[in-house]
Amino acid sequence: MSTRALRTAASGMYAQQINIEVVSNNIANINTTGFKKNKADFQDLMYQEVHINPLTSSTPGVEDTTTSKIQIGNGVKPAASTKIFMQGDITATNNQFDLAIQGDGFFQVRRADGTFAYTRDGAFKINADGKIITNGGNVLEPGFTLNSDVQSVTVNKDGTVTANEAGGNTVPLGSIELARFMNNGGLTALGDNLYGETPASGQPILGTAGDQGFGEIHQGFLEASNVDIVEEMISMIAAQRAYEINSKTVKTVEEMMTMANNLKRA
Repeated sequence: MSTRALRTAASGMYAQQINIEVVSNNIANINTTGFKKNKADFQDLMYQEVHINPLTSSTPGVEDTTTSKIQIGNGVKPAASTKIFMQGDITATNNQFDLAIQGDGFFQVRRADGTFAYTRDGAFKINADGKIITNGGNVLEPGFTLNSDVQSVTVNKDGTVTANEAGGNTVPLGSIELARFMNNGGLTALGDNLYGETPASGQPILGTAGDQGFGEIHQGFLEASNVDIVEEMISMIAAQRAYEINSKTVKTVEEMMTMANNLKRA
């Protein structure tokens, strides 16, 4: 029994260690554009039925042969780390290539290996070829190319893009499509503020911003991280206390085993 208690307490300590790692990553990314916080999920382990010895009957000379069973758990295990795709605050930057999504949806970008990825980070730049790219060099899709005559770019809430050229000419360039998924939580985080499609997320659904459940695009704004520092600090303190209590359980069980060993020697 004591060995089971040690394993159970150890599983609790390991679970809280994972919890602290998730919380620390959230806090570290509090200023990351478009970052979505994680939440650690846990599950209890399998239960074992323990038979209790037959009880002594209250009637003299008659033994009560009924045997009771109780279930004893074996601890906890980390189950998943879930992304919380709650809307982050929209902050003004007044940069024409900064785009924020208010609502559901992702920008679709093409990576260097030709695969597609998805992001909420709308801090775009222009490369030497006139293409709109992310900070990591991934090209916005569907893309368009700006020439040297373009002085500024206007992006409407529905994603339509027009170029303002020298001389006052306005030239339509196309539109920025958004992608959404049946299950955003099923996306896999790729780093660099990118997400990848998985069977759990489903295939991307492309559409026009502001239409059929898609969010609107706001030019000159960026979406901040959705991490709440107060909430994360509370979670960190709670995880620390839980880790401490589990460690005290290990110490208590060790003291009980020592006492039992001393009784045998006596």
